[in-house]
Amino acid sequence: MSIPEPSPPIPASVRGLWPTLLAGGAGAGGLVALGFSDQAGPGAAVLAAALVLAITVAGISGLRRAANAPAAADPPVPPTGTAPEPYAALVNALPDPMLVVAALEPDDVTGRRFMFANQAARELLRIQRPSGLLLTIVRDPLVLEAADEALFGDINAEAVFQIGGAQERTFRVLARPLGEGREGVRLALLVFREETEHLRVERTRADFLANASHELRTPLASLTGFIETLRGHAREDAGARDRFLAIMQAQAERMSRLIDDLLSLSRIELNEHVAPAERVDLAQTVGEVVEALTPLAREREVEIEAVLPKRGEASVVGDRDQIIQVVQNLVDNAIKYSAKGGVVRLGLEAGLSSEAAATSGAADLARFSLLTPDRGGGRYVALRVSDCGPGLAREHLPRLTERFYRVEGQKSGERSGTGLGLAIVKHVMNRHRGGLAVESRVGAGSTFTAYFPEATREAVDPPPPAIESKLS
Repeated sequence: MSIPEPSPPIPASVRGLWPTLLAGGAGAGGLVALGFSDQAGPGAAVLAAALVLAITVAGISGLRRAANAPAAADPPVPPTGTAPEPYAALVNALPDPMLVVAALEPDDVTGRRFMFANQAARELLRIQRPSGLLLTIVRDPLVLEAADEALFGDINAEAVFQIGGAQERTFRVLARPLGEGREGVRLALLVFREETEHLRVERTRADFLANASHELRTPLASLTGFIETLRGHAREDAGARDRFLAIMQAQAERMSRLIDDLLSLSRIELNEHVAPAERVDLAQTVGEVVEALTPLAREREVEIEAVLPKRGEASVVGDRDQIIQVVQNLVDNAIKYSAKGGVVRLGLEAGLSSEAAATSGAADLARFSLLTPDRGGGRYVALRVSDCGPGLAREHLPRLTERFYRVEGQKSGERSGTGLGLAIVKHVMNRHRGGLAVESRVGAGSTFTAYFPEATREAVDPPPPAIESKLS
Protein backbone atom coordinates (compact mmCIF):
# COMPACT_ATOMS: atom_id res chain seq x y z
CA MET A 1 0.00 0.00 0.00
CA SER A 2 1.48 3.38 -0.99
CA ILE A 3 0.95 6.56 1.02
CA PRO A 4 1.00 9.91 -0.88
CA GLU A 5 3.95 12.05 0.13
CA PRO A 6 4.42 15.79 -0.37
CA SER A 7 7.70 15.24 -2.22
CA PRO A 8 8.41 13.40 -5.52
CA PRO A 9 8.92 9.65 -5.04
CA ILE A 10 12.35 8.13 -5.22
CA PRO A 11 12.84 6.67 -8.75
CA ALA A 12 12.26 2.97 -9.17
CA SER A 13 15.75 2.46 -10.59
CA VAL A 14 17.19 3.60 -7.28
CA ARG A 15 14.80 1.55 -5.14
CA GLY A 16 15.77 -1.54 -7.17
CA LEU A 17 19.43 -1.24 -6.26
CA TRP A 18 19.23 -2.87 -2.85
CA PRO A 19 22.27 -5.13 -3.29
CA THR A 20 24.62 -2.39 -4.44
CA LEU A 21 23.15 0.18 -2.07
CA LEU A 22 23.56 -2.14 0.89
CA ALA A 23 27.08 -3.03 -0.22
CA GLY A 24 28.04 0.62 0.00
CA GLY A 25 26.14 1.01 3.26
CA ALA A 26 27.81 -2.02 4.80
CA GLY A 27 31.22 -0.83 3.64
CA ALA A 28 30.77 2.65 5.05
CA GLY A 29 29.31 1.26 8.28
CA GLY A 30 32.21 -1.14 8.67
CA LEU A 31 34.72 1.66 8.04
CA VAL A 32 33.03 3.83 10.69
CA ALA A 33 33.02 0.95 13.17
CA LEU A 34 36.69 0.23 12.47
CA GLY A 35 37.55 3.87 12.95
CA PHE A 36 36.08 3.81 16.44
CA SER A 37 37.68 0.51 17.48
CA ASP A 38 40.91 0.48 19.43
CA GLN A 39 41.12 -3.33 19.61
CA ALA A 40 42.22 -4.20 16.06
CA GLY A 41 45.91 -4.49 15.32
CA PRO A 42 47.60 -2.56 12.49
CA GLY A 43 47.61 -5.50 10.06
CA ALA A 44 43.97 -6.32 10.68
CA ALA A 45 43.03 -2.66 10.32
CA VAL A 46 44.75 -2.34 6.92
CA LEU A 47 43.19 -5.55 5.59
CA ALA A 48 39.72 -4.60 6.83
CA ALA A 49 40.03 -1.08 5.44
CA ALA A 50 41.01 -2.43 2.00
CA LEU A 51 38.10 -4.85 1.96
CA VAL A 52 35.63 -2.20 3.08
CA LEU A 53 36.92 0.28 0.52
CA ALA A 54 36.56 -2.27 -2.30
CA ILE A 55 32.99 -3.11 -1.32
CA THR A 56 32.06 0.57 -1.01
CA VAL A 57 33.55 1.52 -4.41
CA ALA A 58 31.76 -1.40 -6.04
CA GLY A 59 28.48 -0.36 -4.48
CA ILE A 60 28.75 3.29 -5.54
CA SER A 61 29.89 2.36 -9.06
CA GLY A 62 26.93 0.06 -9.49
CA LEU A 63 24.62 2.80 -8.25
CA ARG A 64 25.94 5.31 -10.76
CA ARG A 65 25.71 2.86 -13.67
CA ALA A 66 22.13 2.11 -12.74
CA ALA A 67 21.34 5.80 -12.46
CA ASN A 68 22.16 6.26 -16.17
CA ALA A 69 20.24 3.19 -17.31
CA PRO A 70 16.64 3.38 -18.60
CA ALA A 71 14.01 3.41 -15.90
CA ALA A 72 12.52 0.03 -15.11
CA ALA A 73 9.36 -1.05 -13.38
CA ASP A 74 9.27 -0.92 -9.61
CA PRO A 75 10.56 -4.18 -8.11
CA PRO A 76 8.59 -5.83 -5.32
CA VAL A 77 9.07 -3.98 -2.05
CA PRO A 78 10.97 -6.24 0.36
CA PRO A 79 9.20 -7.14 3.60
CA THR A 80 9.75 -4.88 6.59
CA GLY A 81 13.23 -5.25 8.00
CA THR A 82 14.59 -7.43 5.19
CA ALA A 83 16.90 -6.94 2.22
CA PRO A 84 18.28 -9.26 -0.45
CA GLU A 85 21.07 -11.60 0.56
CA PRO A 86 23.98 -11.65 1.11
CA TYR A 87 24.10 -8.05 2.39
CA ALA A 88 21.03 -8.05 4.63
CA ALA A 89 22.49 -10.49 7.13
CA LEU A 90 25.76 -8.54 7.20
CA VAL A 91 24.14 -5.16 7.85
CA ASN A 92 21.56 -6.53 10.30
CA ALA A 93 24.32 -8.19 12.31
CA LEU A 94 26.03 -4.85 12.99
CA PRO A 95 25.39 -3.75 16.60
CA ASP A 96 25.10 -0.06 15.74
CA PRO A 97 21.79 1.25 14.34
CA MET A 98 22.19 2.24 10.68
CA LEU A 99 19.94 4.08 8.22
CA VAL A 100 20.30 4.65 4.48
CA VAL A 101 18.62 7.95 3.64
CA ALA A 102 17.81 9.58 0.30
CA ALA A 103 16.66 13.03 -0.86
CA LEU A 104 16.05 15.00 -4.07
CA GLU A 105 15.94 18.72 -3.25
CA PRO A 106 17.95 20.55 -0.55
CA ASP A 107 15.03 22.86 0.25
CA ASP A 108 12.44 20.11 0.57
CA VAL A 109 12.74 19.07 4.22
CA THR A 110 9.81 16.66 3.95
CA GLY A 111 11.51 14.91 1.04
CA ARG A 112 14.13 13.22 3.20
CA ARG A 113 13.38 9.48 3.24
CA PHE A 114 14.94 6.45 4.84
CA MET A 115 15.37 3.64 2.32
CA PHE A 116 16.71 0.95 4.65
CA ALA A 117 17.12 0.38 8.41
CA ASN A 118 19.05 -2.48 9.92
CA GLN A 119 17.74 -4.54 12.83
CA ALA A 120 19.34 -2.35 15.51
CA ALA A 121 17.85 0.81 13.96
CA ARG A 122 14.37 -0.72 13.74
CA GLU A 123 14.50 -1.61 17.44
CA LEU A 124 15.90 1.74 18.55
CA LEU A 125 13.61 3.97 16.48
CA ARG A 126 10.62 1.58 16.47
CA ILE A 127 10.44 1.45 12.69
CA GLN A 128 7.53 -0.57 11.30
CA ARG A 129 7.85 0.07 7.54
CA PRO A 130 10.64 -0.76 5.06
CA SER A 131 10.90 2.90 4.02
CA GLY A 132 9.27 6.24 4.69
CA LEU A 133 9.78 9.84 5.69
CA LEU A 134 12.86 10.45 7.82
CA LEU A 135 10.90 12.96 9.91
CA THR A 136 8.59 10.21 11.12
CA ILE A 137 11.40 8.45 12.99
CA VAL A 138 13.95 11.22 13.71
CA ARG A 139 12.91 14.80 14.46
CA ASP A 140 16.07 16.09 16.08
CA PRO A 141 17.16 19.17 14.04
CA LEU A 142 20.86 18.49 14.64
CA VAL A 143 20.57 14.96 13.21
CA LEU A 144 18.61 16.24 10.22
CA GLU A 145 21.22 18.93 9.64
CA ALA A 146 24.01 16.33 9.75
CA ALA A 147 22.09 14.22 7.24
CA ASP A 148 21.78 17.23 4.91
CA GLU A 149 25.50 17.92 5.10
CA ALA A 150 26.21 14.35 4.02
CA LEU A 151 23.48 14.33 1.36
CA PHE A 152 24.12 17.68 -0.31
CA GLY A 153 27.52 18.73 0.96
CA ASP A 154 29.33 15.43 0.37
CA ILE A 155 31.05 15.82 3.74
CA ASN A 156 31.17 13.74 6.89
CA ALA A 157 29.05 15.18 9.68
CA GLU A 158 28.19 14.35 13.31
CA ALA A 159 25.41 15.16 15.75
CA VAL A 160 24.33 14.19 19.26
CA PHE A 161 20.98 12.44 19.53
CA GLN A 162 19.18 11.78 22.82
CA ILE A 163 16.22 9.52 23.52
CA GLY A 164 14.25 10.30 26.67
CA GLY A 165 12.32 7.97 28.93
CA ALA A 166 12.92 6.19 32.19
CA GLN A 167 16.53 5.59 31.12
CA GLU A 168 17.82 8.42 28.93
CA ARG A 169 20.15 7.27 26.15
CA THR A 170 22.67 9.35 24.23
CA PHE A 171 23.97 8.59 20.72
CA ARG A 172 26.52 10.18 18.44
CA VAL A 173 25.14 10.13 14.89
CA LEU A 174 27.74 9.81 12.13
CA ALA A 175 26.51 10.92 8.69
CA ARG A 176 28.49 9.70 5.66
CA PRO A 177 27.75 10.51 1.97
CA LEU A 178 27.09 7.60 -0.41
CA GLY A 179 27.04 9.53 -3.69
CA GLU A 180 24.41 10.54 -6.26
CA GLY A 181 21.94 8.40 -8.16
CA ARG A 182 19.66 8.93 -11.12
CA GLU A 183 17.66 12.16 -11.42
CA GLY A 184 19.79 13.82 -8.76
CA VAL A 185 18.85 11.50 -5.91
CA ARG A 186 21.37 11.87 -3.08
CA LEU A 187 22.18 9.04 -0.68
CA ALA A 188 23.78 9.01 2.76
CA LEU A 189 24.42 6.61 5.63
CA LEU A 190 23.53 7.44 9.26
CA VAL A 191 25.24 5.40 12.00
CA PHE A 192 24.15 5.76 15.64
CA ARG A 193 26.98 5.12 18.14
CA GLU A 194 25.73 4.90 21.76
CA GLU A 195 27.66 6.98 24.31
CA THR A 196 25.32 6.63 27.30
CA GLU A 197 27.70 4.55 29.41
CA HIS A 198 30.71 6.66 28.48
CA LEU A 199 28.98 9.87 29.52
CA ARG A 200 27.72 8.27 32.74
CA VAL A 201 31.22 7.14 33.67
CA GLU A 202 32.63 10.58 32.87
CA ARG A 203 30.03 12.31 35.04
CA THR A 204 30.67 9.84 37.86
CA ARG A 205 34.40 10.44 37.63
CA ALA A 206 33.98 14.22 37.71
CA ASP A 207 31.56 14.07 40.67
CA PHE A 208 33.82 11.64 42.49
CA LEU A 209 36.90 13.85 42.12
CA ALA A 210 34.98 16.94 43.19
CA ASN A 211 33.47 15.26 46.25
CA ALA A 212 36.68 13.47 47.27
CA SER A 213 38.74 16.64 47.07
CA HIS A 214 36.12 18.49 49.11
CA GLU A 215 36.01 15.79 51.80
CA LEU A 216 39.80 15.71 52.06
CA ARG A 217 40.18 19.48 52.03
CA THR A 218 38.18 19.97 55.23
CA PRO A 219 40.35 17.87 57.58
CA LEU A 220 43.51 19.10 55.86
CA ALA A 221 42.50 22.72 56.45
CA SER A 222 41.76 21.90 60.09
CA LEU A 223 45.13 20.22 60.58
CA THR A 224 46.96 23.11 58.94
CA GLY A 225 45.21 25.67 61.12
CA PHE A 226 45.95 23.85 64.38
CA ILE A 227 49.58 23.30 63.42
CA GLU A 228 50.01 27.02 62.79
CA THR A 229 48.35 27.78 66.13
CA LEU A 230 50.59 25.37 68.03
CA ARG A 231 53.64 26.88 66.42
CA GLY A 232 52.46 30.35 67.40
CA HIS A 233 50.85 31.73 70.53
CA ALA A 234 49.69 28.32 71.84
CA ARG A 235 53.22 26.94 71.91
CA GLU A 236 53.50 27.29 75.69
CA ASP A 237 49.83 26.69 76.53
CA ALA A 238 49.69 23.06 77.71
CA GLY A 239 45.89 22.96 77.94
CA ALA A 240 45.36 24.33 74.44
CA ARG A 241 48.08 22.07 73.08
CA ASP A 242 46.42 18.94 74.44
CA ARG A 243 43.01 20.04 73.17
CA PHE A 244 44.31 20.88 69.71
CA LEU A 245 46.27 17.63 69.45
CA ALA A 246 43.13 15.64 70.26
CA ILE A 247 41.24 17.44 67.50
CA MET A 248 44.10 16.91 65.06
CA GLN A 249 44.14 13.20 65.87
CA ALA A 250 40.39 12.97 65.21
CA GLN A 251 40.80 14.74 61.86
CA ALA A 252 43.70 12.49 60.89
CA GLU A 253 41.61 9.43 61.74
CA ARG A 254 38.78 10.79 59.63
CA MET A 255 41.14 11.18 56.67
CA SER A 256 42.40 7.65 57.23
CA ARG A 257 38.85 6.25 57.22
CA LEU A 258 38.05 8.21 54.07
CA ILE A 259 41.10 6.89 52.23
CA ASP A 260 40.37 3.34 53.41
CA ASP A 261 36.77 3.60 52.14
CA LEU A 262 37.91 5.03 48.80
CA LEU A 263 40.38 2.19 48.32
CA SER A 264 37.79 -0.38 49.37
CA LEU A 265 35.23 1.03 46.93
CA SER A 266 37.81 1.03 44.14
CA ARG A 267 38.68 -2.64 44.77
CA ILE A 268 35.01 -3.62 44.81
CA GLU A 269 34.27 -1.82 41.54
CA LEU A 270 37.29 -3.45 39.91
CA ASN A 271 35.79 -6.95 40.35
CA GLU A 272 32.12 -5.98 40.36
CA HIS A 273 31.43 -7.79 37.09
CA VAL A 274 32.73 -11.11 38.50
CA ALA A 275 30.11 -12.77 40.67
CA PRO A 276 31.45 -14.65 43.73
CA ALA A 277 30.94 -18.41 43.94
CA GLU A 278 31.69 -19.34 47.56
CA ARG A 279 29.25 -20.75 50.10
CA VAL A 280 28.97 -18.46 53.11
CA ASP A 281 27.00 -19.18 56.29
CA LEU A 282 25.28 -15.82 56.70
CA ALA A 283 24.00 -16.58 60.21
CA GLN A 284 27.50 -17.31 61.46
CA THR A 285 28.94 -14.24 59.72
CA VAL A 286 26.30 -11.91 61.16
CA GLY A 287 26.84 -13.37 64.61
CA GLU A 288 30.57 -12.67 64.43
CA VAL A 289 29.99 -9.06 63.36
CA VAL A 290 27.49 -8.52 66.18
CA GLU A 291 30.05 -9.78 68.71
CA ALA A 292 32.69 -7.44 67.30
CA LEU A 293 30.42 -4.38 67.40
CA THR A 294 28.88 -5.04 70.83
CA PRO A 295 31.55 -2.99 72.68
CA LEU A 296 30.86 -0.02 70.40
CA ALA A 297 27.12 -0.36 71.05
CA ARG A 298 27.68 -0.44 74.81
CA GLU A 299 29.85 2.64 74.61
CA ARG A 300 26.99 4.47 72.89
CA GLU A 301 24.44 2.91 75.28
CA VAL A 302 22.66 1.07 72.49
CA GLU A 303 21.50 -2.53 72.69
CA ILE A 304 21.77 -5.02 69.82
CA GLU A 305 19.10 -7.69 69.42
CA ALA A 306 19.82 -10.37 66.82
CA VAL A 307 17.35 -13.10 65.88
CA LEU A 308 19.34 -15.54 63.75
CA PRO A 309 18.60 -19.06 62.47
CA LYS A 310 20.80 -22.00 63.29
CA ARG A 311 24.10 -22.27 61.52
CA GLY A 312 23.78 -23.83 58.10
CA GLU A 313 20.15 -22.75 57.63
CA ALA A 314 20.95 -19.44 55.88
CA SER A 315 23.77 -20.11 53.42
CA VAL A 316 24.35 -17.69 50.56
CA VAL A 317 26.59 -17.41 47.50
CA GLY A 318 29.13 -14.73 48.18
CA ASP A 319 32.49 -13.35 49.22
CA ARG A 320 32.77 -13.63 53.01
CA ASP A 321 35.00 -10.59 53.49
CA GLN A 322 32.70 -8.37 51.44
CA ILE A 323 29.61 -9.71 53.21
CA ILE A 324 31.26 -8.76 56.51
CA GLN A 325 31.69 -5.23 55.10
CA VAL A 326 27.98 -5.06 54.31
CA VAL A 327 26.92 -6.23 57.78
CA GLN A 328 29.43 -3.96 59.53
CA ASN A 329 28.37 -0.86 57.61
CA LEU A 330 24.65 -1.46 58.15
CA VAL A 331 24.98 -2.27 61.85
CA ASP A 332 27.46 0.57 62.44
CA ASN A 333 25.05 3.04 60.82
CA ALA A 334 22.17 1.72 62.94
CA ILE A 335 24.21 2.16 66.13
CA LYS A 336 25.37 5.61 65.06
CA TYR A 337 21.86 6.93 64.40
CA SER A 338 20.14 5.32 67.40
CA ALA A 339 19.60 7.43 70.49
CA LYS A 340 20.96 6.42 73.87
CA GLY A 341 18.90 3.60 75.31
CA GLY A 342 17.76 2.56 71.82
CA VAL A 343 17.73 -0.89 70.29
CA VAL A 344 19.21 -2.11 67.00
CA ARG A 345 17.42 -5.20 65.70
CA LEU A 346 18.87 -7.72 63.25
CA GLY A 347 17.00 -10.55 61.58
CA LEU A 348 17.64 -13.19 58.91
CA GLU A 349 15.00 -14.80 56.69
CA ALA A 350 15.78 -17.53 54.18
CA GLY A 351 13.91 -18.97 51.20
CA LEU A 352 12.29 -15.68 50.10
CA SER A 353 11.41 -14.45 46.63
CA SER A 354 13.01 -11.18 45.54
CA GLU A 355 9.73 -9.32 46.13
CA ALA A 356 9.27 -10.74 49.62
CA ALA A 357 12.91 -10.16 50.53
CA ALA A 358 12.78 -6.48 49.56
CA THR A 359 10.11 -5.53 52.14
CA SER A 360 9.79 -6.10 55.86
CA GLY A 361 6.01 -5.75 55.75
CA ALA A 362 5.80 -2.55 57.82
CA ALA A 363 2.82 -0.69 56.37
CA ASP A 364 3.55 2.73 57.91
CA LEU A 365 7.03 3.15 56.40
CA ALA A 366 8.00 4.55 53.02
CA ARG A 367 9.92 1.95 51.01
CA PHE A 368 12.46 2.44 48.23
CA SER A 369 14.47 -0.18 46.35
CA LEU A 370 18.08 1.01 46.12
CA LEU A 371 19.17 -2.04 44.08
CA THR A 372 17.10 -4.73 42.38
CA PRO A 373 18.55 -8.04 41.13
CA ASP A 374 18.59 -8.51 37.36
CA ARG A 375 17.22 -12.02 37.54
CA GLY A 376 13.63 -12.34 38.68
CA GLY A 377 13.57 -15.94 39.90
CA GLY A 378 15.55 -17.72 42.56
CA ARG A 379 15.45 -17.64 46.35
CA TYR A 380 17.13 -15.14 48.64
CA VAL A 381 18.29 -14.76 52.22
CA ALA A 382 17.35 -11.33 53.62
CA LEU A 383 19.30 -9.50 56.31
CA ARG A 384 17.23 -6.75 57.97
CA VAL A 385 18.84 -4.12 60.20
CA SER A 386 16.46 -1.74 62.02
CA ASP A 387 17.28 1.25 64.20
CA CYS A 388 15.27 3.57 66.40
CA GLY A 389 16.84 6.74 65.07
CA PRO A 390 15.28 9.93 63.69
CA GLY A 391 14.25 8.29 60.42
CA LEU A 392 14.42 9.70 56.91
CA ALA A 393 12.04 11.73 54.80
CA ARG A 394 10.85 10.09 51.58
CA GLU A 395 12.76 12.52 49.33
CA HIS A 396 16.12 11.42 50.78
CA LEU A 397 15.68 7.69 50.14
CA PRO A 398 16.69 7.53 46.43
CA ARG A 399 20.02 9.29 47.11
CA LEU A 400 21.24 7.30 50.10
CA THR A 401 23.73 5.22 48.11
CA GLU A 402 25.28 8.21 46.31
CA ARG A 403 28.91 8.74 47.19
CA PHE A 404 29.42 11.30 49.97
CA TYR A 405 25.68 11.94 50.24
CA ARG A 406 24.52 12.61 53.79
CA VAL A 407 21.18 13.92 54.96
CA GLU A 408 21.23 17.60 55.90
CA GLY A 409 21.53 18.05 59.64
CA GLN A 410 23.30 14.70 60.10
CA LYS A 411 26.71 15.63 58.68
CA SER A 412 28.51 16.63 61.83
CA GLY A 413 28.95 15.73 65.47
CA GLU A 414 28.83 12.13 66.60
CA ARG A 415 27.04 11.07 63.41
CA SER A 416 29.71 12.27 61.01
CA GLY A 417 31.18 9.74 58.60
CA THR A 418 32.79 9.44 55.20
CA GLY A 419 29.52 9.24 53.29
CA LEU A 420 30.73 6.11 51.46
CA GLY A 421 29.32 3.34 53.65
CA LEU A 422 26.06 2.77 51.79
CA ALA A 423 27.77 3.25 48.42
CA ILE A 424 30.10 0.37 49.36
CA VAL A 425 27.10 -1.72 50.44
CA LYS A 426 25.34 -1.13 47.12
CA HIS A 427 28.38 -2.09 45.02
CA VAL A 428 28.98 -5.22 47.09
CA MET A 429 25.35 -6.27 46.71
CA ASN A 430 25.53 -5.60 42.98
CA ARG A 431 28.55 -7.88 42.70
CA HIS A 432 26.65 -10.56 44.63
CA ARG A 433 23.67 -10.18 42.25
CA GLY A 434 21.54 -9.32 45.27
CA GLY A 435 19.32 -6.42 46.29
CA LEU A 436 19.17 -3.51 48.72
CA ALA A 437 16.08 -1.72 50.04
CA VAL A 438 15.30 0.88 52.69
CA GLU A 439 12.11 1.55 54.67
CA SER A 440 11.85 4.67 56.79
CA ARG A 441 9.72 7.50 58.08
CA VAL A 442 10.62 10.62 60.04
CA GLY A 443 10.41 9.82 63.74
CA ALA A 444 9.99 6.06 63.17
CA GLY A 445 13.56 4.91 62.50
CA SER A 446 14.84 3.05 59.44
CA THR A 447 15.14 -0.54 58.23
CA PHE A 448 17.75 -1.54 55.67
CA THR A 449 17.41 -4.90 53.92
CA ALA A 450 20.25 -6.58 52.05
CA TYR A 451 19.27 -9.84 50.38
CA PHE A 452 21.69 -12.37 48.88
CA PRO A 453 21.06 -15.29 46.47
CA GLU A 454 20.50 -18.40 48.51
CA ALA A 455 23.12 -21.10 48.03
CA THR A 456 22.21 -24.51 46.66
CA ARG A 457 24.51 -27.47 47.04
CA GLU A 458 24.46 -28.19 43.31
CA ALA A 459 25.30 -24.60 42.37
CA VAL A 460 28.11 -24.00 44.85
CA ASP A 461 29.74 -27.23 46.01
CA PRO A 462 32.40 -28.54 43.59
CA PRO A 463 32.08 -32.12 42.33
CA PRO A 464 33.91 -34.71 44.42
CA PRO A 465 37.45 -35.43 43.23
CA ALA A 466 38.04 -38.56 41.20
CA ILE A 467 39.45 -41.51 43.12
CA GLU A 468 42.75 -42.62 41.70
CA SER A 469 43.69 -46.28 41.97
CA LYS A 470 47.31 -47.10 42.58
CA LEU A 471 48.92 -50.38 41.59
CA SER A 472 51.64 -51.65 43.88
